[in-house]
Amino acid sequence: MNSDAAGSSPWLDNLTGVRPVSLVIDPQLTAAAAEARANFARGIADAYDHVMLALEHSARREFAAADALFAKAQVLEPGNPATLTSLAIHHRRQGRFRDAVLACDEAIRHYPGYPDAWLERASILASGGSIAAARDSYARAAQLAPANAMAHAGLASLSAREGDHAAARHHAQRALMLDPANAIAANALASAELGAGLPDAAAALLEPLIARIAVPTIERSFAHSLLADARHRQRDHAAAFAHYQAANADFAAIHAEDTAGQLDQTSFIEGLIAGFAATPDAAWHEAPGVQPGHAAQRHIFLLGYPRSGTTLVENILASLPGVAALEERPTFAAADMDHIAGSHADIVAGLARFAGYGGAQLDHYRRAYWDNVIASGVPTGAPAFVDMDPMKGTRLPFIARMFPDARILMMRRDPRDVVWSCFKTSFAMSSQTLEYTTLERTARHYDALMRLTEAALARLPLAIHIVDYHRLVRDFDAETEAMCAFAGLEWSEAVRSFDRTSKARGVSTASVAQVGRGLYDGTRQWEPYAEYLEPVMPILAPWIAKFGYGD
Repeated sequence: MNSDAAGSSPWLDNLTGVRPVSLVIDPQLTAAAAEARANFARGIADAYDHVMLALEHSARREFAAADALFAKAQVLEPGNPATLTSLAIHHRRQGRFRDAVLACDEAIRHYPGYPDAWLERASILASGGSIAAARDSYARAAQLAPANAMAHAGLASLSAREGDHAAARHHAQRALMLDPANAIAANALASAELGAGLPDAAAALLEPLIARIAVPTIERSFAHSLLADARHRQRDHAAAFAHYQAANADFAAIHAEDTAGQLDQTSFIEGLIAGFAATPDAAWHEAPGVQPGHAAQRHIFLLGYPRSGTTLVENILASLPGVAALEERPTFAAADMDHIAGSHADIVAGLARFAGYGGAQLDHYRRAYWDNVIASGVPTGAPAFVDMDPMKGTRLPFIARMFPDARILMMRRDPRDVVWSCFKTSFAMSSQTLEYTTLERTARHYDALMRLTEAALARLPLAIHIVDYHRLVRDFDAETEAMCAFAGLEWSEAVRSFDRTSKARGVSTASVAQVGRGLYDGTRQWEPYAEYLEPVMPILAPWIAKFGYGD
């Protein structure tokens, strides 16, 4: 197998930059794998044949078999960029994003002008939330291969996501000229039309796109979501709801096999609730210990629930001098793996074990936490650090013991707006986003996290300040001044430039477009869909009353 031949393989071009979403195997890959098997049978299989079979095994989720074939291919032809790029695809299928990027980087080291490696690298980085780096890699791929539709489609998709509708339209139209059937580009162009206030034009692009995709894919799911947004703009709320449902049904179907038999996140939270309830209050107080030398001087956690305003507040705080912030990173990975992974019983036992630790044991997990923070790009000993993750309310018991001096900002928003927004938003795949595929699942997940959070706030020695989203968007200066005073930060007018901060930093959450366009009041978005929320109101009503959002 020589690198020039491998780089021209059309099925590889189709795979590169597209997230694999189901066990439907590309027919070109099936044909190539069949030919490879024939070559194995004749005893003439080369590295290319090993890669073809490896990718077919990978597409079938037979990862161990693929690993062995990739290893042999690399022995046969060390440094072949097509092999390394295919290996990156294999790693990406397993969620091994770091290994996937490293495989692309190795391919680029051997052959800097290999566009497929840049394209795959861009897709991986985009999947992992590294948007600026992804854009650079897509641009490099487009420079090396100007006729590659996927490079332009990737740039269009990133631009649409960030609300840059002119750039999205430019790149999408270029991609569609090269490949009129490109679903990523069609979605990006439809998003640009919506951004320009043209829902009819968006619908005209999306309806035929949905009709021609026969099986659930990420692209069809996103097209349904965009068409729902278009119908909402047209005030056809029944049609909008139907397309939001269809988008979520596709999303759930795409990931059903990968998540079969796993503990869903609502059950995970119920395990935390049970484990926390089984430990005495005294177990969660501070144990003797010290923060490591590379810890930030001020430590702030920003929690709440997805779509409650955490991304907005993160960028408000990150606008202040000396404040570093991370969004939704697994900073507690070491403590998580050792204590809250596995079954319900494992979680209960793990929390009890953690509650019994002394200072030396907690110091180990403190160091691991800060090592993760620094590895994510936060400067050593930063004047202030904001760990933003709405789901880290599940880590409040860890925070109480490991970081007793930390300040916790807790976002609050009308539960109806939060649940509706989660249900209708297209998220990247995670255990929590599967919980948003029906309104009932979303409401039950919200209820579980609120029960855990309220129990933790009642029992743990934590410094908490509630940030009400609705007050924040209506009385910005007063609310941000109170927030900064609590967190020990000096307020300045720089907080008003959070939209420019978000564009400079790059935002990887689903709130990127809203935050980038300035202060946005998302109050009472649920009202046109009240009839669809009615079945889950018994779950949400206690929280609506408790948090003061009753009509």
